[in-house]
Amino acid sequence: MSGSQARRLVWLQPDDPPDAFPPASQALDEPPGLLAAGGDLSAERLLAAYRRGIFPWYSPGQAILWWSPDPREVIRPDRFHVSRSLARALRLAAADPHFEVMEDRHFAQVVDGCAAPRGADSGTWITTEMREAYCALHAAGMAHSIEVWHHGELIGGLYGVQLGGVFFGESMFSAATNGSKFALEYLCRTRRNGTVELLDCQFPTPHLRSLGSEALPRAAFLEELRRLVAGQKGR
Repeated sequence: MSGSQARRLVWLQPDDPPDAFPPASQALDEPPGLLAAGGDLSAERLLAAYRRGIFPWYSPGQAILWWSPDPREVIRPDRFHVSRSLARALRLAAADPHFEVMEDRHFAQVVDGCAAPRGADSGTWITTEMREAYCALHAAGMAHSIEVWHHGELIGGLYGVQLGGVFFGESMFSAATNGSKFALEYLCRTRRNGTVELLDCQFPTPHLRSLGSEALPRAAFLEELRRLVAGQKGR
């Protein structure tokens, strides 16, 4: 029996130690990257997961599912791609006195924006439990939001967890053209001084690829994670 065939999904109990995850290398091939299920969304378990290259992602009504895909999609802030159309939009925004980008002012509102229905898709993976968990991480100084405002309206944003030199992006949204791009550009531009060397995007999308994301083999991602997060409790 091959190694991949012998793998079994690990089930966690809420009273298991926060770091009771199997090695990320034991993630299943199908579904790709699924590593464990169960447990809880306590701050201690979430931070233990991120330090190991693991994140939660599941649908309402499911058990908590923990993932570590191979490869891992990332953006290096100094390689963020600004297209000509985005550069023009950024110039226009910079000249608009009603345009503003801020950090950590309305974290819960950004999470709600990310959870809102998008087009014909009325579902969301950001459950009430997830919202409460990340708001608790934000209150502890571990989770952060980038917020794009125009005429006092939140038109885009993103949120995630920062540990050491890694920003683990969780979700982003646009309520107006380029809203999420403005947020991501701001994050990369303000962190490319070495504050963040790696932005974890989890899975690839055409949108992320257009902005300069790339795939890292899981082993390489975990090695960079050990280097950038070692000994760090948070931003």
